[in-house]
Amino acid sequence: MEITEVRIHLRNEEKLKAYATITFDKCFVIRDLKIIQGNNGMFVAMPSRKRPDGTFKDIAHPLDNDTRKMIESKILEAYKEELVKLKDTVNKVDEATITRTQDINRKLPDLDIKNIEKSIENKISG
Repeated sequence: MEITEVRIHLRNEEKLKAYATITFDKCFVIRDLKIIQGNNGMFVAMPSRKRPDGTFKDIAHPLDNDTRKMIESKILEAYKEELVKLKDTVNKVDEATITRTQDINRKLPDLDIKNIEKSIENKISG
């Protein structure tokens, strides 16, 4: 059994950091795994359903620790990659904003502010 795809859906919450969807052998999907920031670090919670008594029961879960570790490591690796992509995107946006601001600032000294002010005064007093 091999995880052939991991999709990460980032969240901006205190403990819930993301949802994950995994695909096994390109033919079986499990959705709504949660990446949680716990007291002892990050972990992956299996999809679960709330029962009438208020407790939660896993809908799907691994039957052994090796499989759990394999799933968790793949998901956390994909989560870290998604954070790097997000950081790169933010940096590109910041660089583009800085470049546009610099372009605008270069053009501002070329404006004839006094003539613009006179034109506005003439229209007002008109």
